[in-house]
Amino acid sequence: RQIRGKGAGLRTHVLIGMGSALFMIVSKYGFADVLSLDHVGLDPSRIAAQVVTGVGFIGAGNILVRNQNIVGLTTAADIWVTAAIGMVIGRGMYELGIYG
Repeated sequence: RQIRGKGAGLRTHVLIGMGSALFMIVSKYGFADVLSLDHVGLDPSRIAAQVVTGVGFIGAGNILVRNQNIVGLTTAADIWVTAAIGMVIGRGMYELGIYG
């Protein structure tokens, strides 16, 4: 895809969406047993924050400057939105993920 000048493909978008959804599911349900303990303080929402950071890093890797032209900005935005949709669906907000 890089040689042809194409952005991220369907497989990449599916993997990013699935990965984001899985991180949100783990964030929501993965620490239920630990959160019930009085002496342990966790913030599961930090996983979601790190997904946003990591996907931003992946998107930044797609942005290039060639001959004073910016290439890959739309692909980076696509990846970012795909991750957001995956996070919303992973959180259980299906209507927002499908129609939003």
